[in-house]
Amino acid sequence: MSKKQISKAANISANSLSSNSSVLLNLKQRRRETPSLDALFEKILKGDLTSLSRGITLIESAKKKHKLEAERLIKKSLKFSNNALRIGITGVPGVGKSTFIEALGKYLTHKGHRVAVLTIDPSSTKSKGSILGDKTRMESLAKNPNAFIRPSAAGSSLGGVTRKTRESIILCEAAGFDIILVETVGVGQSETVVHSMVDFFLLLKLAGAGDQLQGIKRGIIEIADAIIINKADGNNLKKAKTAETDFQRALHLYPMSDSGWQPKVLLCSAINNKGIDEIWELIQSYFNTTKKTGYFKQQRALQQHDWLLQIIENKLKNDFFNNQTIKKKLADLLQLVTSYQISPFEAAEQLFDLKAKL
Repeated sequence: MSKKQISKAANISANSLSSNSSVLLNLKQRRRETPSLDALFEKILKGDLTSLSRGITLIESAKKKHKLEAERLIKKSLKFSNNALRIGITGVPGVGKSTFIEALGKYLTHKGHRVAVLTIDPSSTKSKGSILGDKTRMESLAKNPNAFIRPSAAGSSLGGVTRKTRESIILCEAAGFDIILVETVGVGQSETVVHSMVDFFLLLKLAGAGDQLQGIKRGIIEIADAIIINKADGNNLKKAKTAETDFQRALHLYPMSDSGWQPKVLLCSAINNKGIDEIWELIQSYFNTTKKTGYFKQQRALQQHDWLLQIIENKLKNDFFNNQTIKKKLADLLQLVTSYQISPFEAAEQLFDLKAKL
């Protein structure tokens, strides 16, 4: 290669590098630019997914300034919400929740629905970290323009949901999503927390998994509106059909729910897209039934009731533990408790008495 050619190639490379650097700089600048709350809200109403993500990030923030802005954003969004179907989906790890949700989400978007998926990843009790890999597991649905997937860390909250899941639902509804799917960790009886914020609760089960999870079965089956035996394919199909019969028999042992709805059991192979249409028909049947009886409206009112109590509980807890005087006293009392000088009950009473005097 001649000197002239080498010089030309070097110039092209330098220009390309300069151009790429300029693009990256512009992207960073745009990310740093925080729109006003009103501008953010208007974009959310128009269905802008980036703004919706920013809104959810805002309500998940622990910063005091962000909390106040988040409250304003929720207040603005409330009158544009309450118009979607809220469906909770749970099951033990490995049952195929992500595959099932992707299959259901693709089916619903194909039918003209806009689907928001709020997925919850378990958090480490040591590092407090979370993988947040649900978007990767639902790669096809994540690329769908009529779908929105938001993974969040469960943190220390019960029920495998973040404390801000309710607020995230409100924002998604304001953004025009008419079906909200809430995927939970599947951690046991505390899944009833999820039940208090959705209209329909779907439990995924595996055939041949045994009854070693009896506690989860008792706690969740009682509140499940439908049980889906997933991975009902291949050599597992026979076991799945047996499990279907067993669960149908078990459901008859539980008392009828206040809704008057008798939970159903269906088979599904999410990876093969089999049974998805029957499941959606079942869910629609539930909504049609409960709306006619008025139960649906009652449950929505109860969801608001539970939301208020949760807000009060969280605020009391935060105000208590974030008080500097309480923090100092708590540190002293912890030493006394761990050295068995006083009982935890006595320590708690001292803290409550101190808080009452502040």
